Amino acid sequence: MLNYCPAKADARAEAGRRRPKTSKLASCPRLRAEVQTRLKKRHSPQQIAARLKVAFPDDAEMWVSHETVYRGLYIQGKGALARELTKCLRTGRQLRKPRRPRVEATPRCGGVSISERPPAAEDRAVPGHWEGDLILGAHNGSAIATIVERRSRFMLLAHLPTDHTAASVAAAVAAQLKQLPDQLKAQTLTWDQGIEMANHAQLAIDADVKIFFCDPASPWQRPTNENHNGLLRQYFPKGTDLSVHDPEELAFVAAEINDRPRKVLGWKTPREVFYDTLRAA
Repeated sequence: MLNYCPAKADARAEAGRRRPKTSKLASCPRLRAEVQTRLKKRHSPQQIAARLKVAFPDDAEMWVSHETVYRGLYIQGKGALARELTKCLRTGRQLRKPRRPRVEATPRCGGVSISERPPAAEDRAVPGHWEGDLILGAHNGSAIATIVERRSRFMLLAHLPTDHTAASVAAAVAAQLKQLPDQLKAQTLTWDQGIEMANHAQLAIDADVKIFFCDPASPWQRPTNENHNGLLRQYFPKGTDLSVHDPEELAFVAAEINDRPRKVLGWKTPREVFYDTLRAA
């Protein structure tokens, strides 16, 4: 029978706890470089962990948990990730504002209510249904129009260099939607009741799209677009002048967000889902 000494066993266990383990990021420079590259693209630690298994399915050395990535960022040590990369992480969610009392659901600009939107627009299995909005700059003096496809989460950004009047917004959004391939042509566009949509009738004609309006003070009726507006604030902070960003910069930002893997898409990127749909059409 083996002699077992509880005191010695406890001492060995305690020594093991005190002995620091080498981080996987420290022991594998190739993995660390890959993680840092993806962080610079503003992928979250969870996105990185999932996507590495897709990119390196037969190389477990290139797999890492999202907890390890967070530890590499916030617990500095040998082989740790660069602390400045924490700036690439998405900021924490802000407190939700209390909802205002529900008012009448008739769109103030005379459009069609979301209650009349076809059932196909509710089902993300069908492509071609989009949500739109503006993100505003300092003192509401500048804006960028954001348009997101509900099924793929693929995003377009419309440049508004001088103003965000109804005429300018309608023209900029129509220009973006008309560039879509015929197989993925926009069928519906859902917007809130902002005055920037006062020219919606002309937009509907120019882009050949049916437009529907959310109920007042109901941003959750455009959940996909609201989520993307939050992502965009990593690039375009509140209180800044958005007119300084040219179309090339907007295209770069849209491309970077469209190339982020999403849990809701099975860790595919919006671009992959969008073009998979195009190839299948």
